[in-house]
Amino acid sequence: MPPSLDIVIVNWNAGNLLRRCIGSIGSALTGGFTLNRLVVVDNASTDGSADHLPGNGLPLTVLRNDRNRGFAAACNQGAVDSRADHILFLNPDTELGPASLAPALAFLEEPANARVGIVGIRLRGEDGAIQRSCARAPTPSRLMAQSVGLDRAMPKQFPPHFMQEWDHGDTRPVDQVMGAFLLIRSSLFESLGGFDERYFVYFDDVDLCLSARRAGWEVVHFAGAEARHKGCGTTEGIKDIRLFYSLRSRLLFSGKHFGPMATVAVAIATAIVEPMVRIAHAIRRGVPGEAAAAWRGARLLWADLPAILPQLFRPPPPSRPMDNHPTGNR
Repeated sequence: MPPSLDIVIVNWNAGNLLRRCIGSIGSALTGGFTLNRLVVVDNASTDGSADHLPGNGLPLTVLRNDRNRGFAAACNQGAVDSRADHILFLNPDTELGPASLAPALAFLEEPANARVGIVGIRLRGEDGAIQRSCARAPTPSRLMAQSVGLDRAMPKQFPPHFMQEWDHGDTRPVDQVMGAFLLIRSSLFESLGGFDERYFVYFDDVDLCLSARRAGWEVVHFAGAEARHKGCGTTEGIKDIRLFYSLRSRLLFSGKHFGPMATVAVAIATAIVEPMVRIAHAIRRGVPGEAAAAWRGARLLWADLPAILPQLFRPPPPSRPMDNHPTGNR
């Protein structure tokens, strides 16, 4: 039997990007697999982007939340009751084509790739350039180097998070693929308990890929398929909030995967050093708007520290069975 696929898209005020994304899916159904479900989880959008979506004959289901539950929780929500062999988590600022799905699924189905659990593909920006979307697993030293900008000033000595030095032109195992297009075996996703919902957004894909590799699975960048990806399509206008959630998730990731001393060091670099570095860099470049956004993001993080800090030094909650997740309001 051909492999089956569920696609899950989490939407939050994506505007026309969501419609373009859904409209592109039909062109990617080029045979060799069955699309069981296309699930759009709307996180309380206020722009009407999830209204009257064009089904175009696709098996479309829209789940509406009365609040923004965050990316990780909404992904889990969309994956509930999946009966497909594989699940694709797809950002609404992506567009698929004939070379997006069938080649990637065929790669997963090859017997030689039986231990490949997660696949990402080449992502092209709006200008057609291949994005450097694969990343290295964070370590305490890497995160602290990023906080002070050493990954940008001295990339050879302090490699950046994303693998900028590699053109993504070949297929290879990597530490992490980007959550904008993350294809995973359903059985693996369920065994890992889905995404860790403590990450509201950011680092959820980092954490999932790390958990898969620790469980003995490979994460692979597959260069034989590609899609378009705008990037930051829904957060460009809220840079302060975007920074807050990025720094917050970094702290949670550190507390989950690093020891107490390393977590303290990363926390100091993240909560104190990095905001000041960002502000100073923006002022030096003459971009006061970015400096203000960095200041607001830092203040949001500082205000949330009383809630975050207790989570950094206690074991993470056990993974919940996927069928325990609420399904939201249709």
